[in-house]
Amino acid sequence: MSNKLIPYQPFCNKCCNSCVLRILKEPQLTDLTDVTQSDGDEARYIVPALERGLRILGQFTRERRQISAPELAQSLQLPRSTVFRLLNTLESMEFVEKTDNGREYKLSLGVLRLGFEYLASLDLTELGTPLVNRLCQQVGHAANLVVRDDRHIVYVAKATSSTSPFIGSVSVGTRLPAHATVLGHVLLAGLSLNQLKELYPEQALENFSTRTPADVNELYQSAMQIREQGYVAGEGFYEAHISTIAAPVYNHSGQIVAAMGITLGAPRIQAAEKLMLIDSVCEVANELSALMDYAPAIRRRKVVPLRSGQKGVA
Repeated sequence: MSNKLIPYQPFCNKCCNSCVLRILKEPQLTDLTDVTQSDGDEARYIVPALERGLRILGQFTRERRQISAPELAQSLQLPRSTVFRLLNTLESMEFVEKTDNGREYKLSLGVLRLGFEYLASLDLTELGTPLVNRLCQQVGHAANLVVRDDRHIVYVAKATSSTSPFIGSVSVGTRLPAHATVLGHVLLAGLSLNQLKELYPEQALENFSTRTPADVNELYQSAMQIREQGYVAGEGFYEAHISTIAAPVYNHSGQIVAAMGITLGAPRIQAAEKLMLIDSVCEVANELSALMDYAPAIRRRKVVPLRSGQKGVA
């Protein structure tokens, strides 16, 4: 393949192979042949144009939903012409779209489709969704299945009950801080203290309520207690009016890969139903773990508060 660069030409209205090739060969980027055949480590297999396009998508967050091309160029330290070409390509593929004023960009439906296709492709989601629905019908409360993405939890399956007055504001794809939620503590129970410190290097953790752990050591104590007892029954942890009961889901190697839980629209769980709800959640979590080729130990469960002077966490 020749390393000769071809001049930039305006994109056609619909993306085609020639458009992609022009991006790969633009002067600011390394030719694909150079990348794949040069000496070095794994970086030699990276296509710069693709990396830069994905980095653009990564700039959009819940707090930063609309961004202009000059702002992207400044954030990513890229030439404006490069950003303009990449945005045109992403727009033609429906990953981004212009805002009404025409000066900024926002994520489009293409990203949403990829997200849902990813969730649907997970064996965990496929196996867990019927169990989430069954748990919801069994206990009459909203049921959830979540996984961890770095410092956040992500809801991958959810079911609500018509008999429960509590519906909740979360949906599939919702992200919440792991350290500040019951379900997050369940997922973090699989990490060592050193791993938690790498994940949370700051001195103090961001506070969301009076029950948010103050630092990583307090978070570790909470997570270890969940690991020992095999579940958590929490009340008013992330939001004062919500209680949660959750249990870990393990894979074939004994790693915690998800948290199964139910959410109640009440600041306290009635003592008469607490043990029944705990048993129901743990039973379904164990069933999903078995489907993931893990045989959990069967042991007697007893309600134990996660933190001194408190009745669990939520």
